[in-house]
Amino acid sequence: SSDNSVSLIAFTTIAFLTIMEFTVYRDTWMKYEYEVDKDFTSKLRINIDITVAMRCQYVGADVLDLAETMVASADGLIYEPVMFDLSPQQKEWQRVLQLIQSRLQEEHSLQDVIFKSAFKSASTALPPREDNSLQSPDACRIHGHLYVNKVAGNFHITVGKAIPHPRGHAHLAALVSHDSYNFSHRIDHLSFGELIPGIINPLDGTEKIASD
Repeated sequence: SSDNSVSLIAFTTIAFLTIMEFTVYRDTWMKYEYEVDKDFTSKLRINIDITVAMRCQYVGADVLDLAETMVASADGLIYEPVMFDLSPQQKEWQRVLQLIQSRLQEEHSLQDVIFKSAFKSASTALPPREDNSLQSPDACRIHGHLYVNKVAGNFHITVGKAIPHPRGHAHLAALVSHDSYNFSHRIDHLSFGELIPGIINPLDGTEKIASD
């Protein structure tokens, strides 16, 4: 009887250890590596998804770097007329994202959990609007990507479309009425490099409402 008990305990222990080893084998481990970028000739990719509470014909986005090189917005950015107010489903997505951002500031290790769960769950992108609203779009969603030189520069969204200028660069702001100005904006995504599923970037979910 004692031999049977010992055998049962041994087989149970072996089975438990086998299951644990298999679980560890199936798990994903995060490994971070950093190194100096020595490739000065290649371009840096910037991924953007920003909504501004102005009509698309009134705003322009571009990049101007220290080398006085302007990256035209038409290269990789899409101007999409949308409603600035989110649908109920989108508001819930934004609320959850902002909650995660507040938790990440306290517990940085949660990023690993979010990254690993991204391969098993739905996309972290803003869900599309489902309601069939008849209201005219009052905002502009600027999304897509740009490739910029690896030097200091300035990405900006401002009033008026960008135009080339012999002495630099300018925007056609004079053609836009001041009554149309509204720089309330929402950043749904802003990252650098190739897109990686599950990564929540520091500015994702940020919303700022202009006071006047």
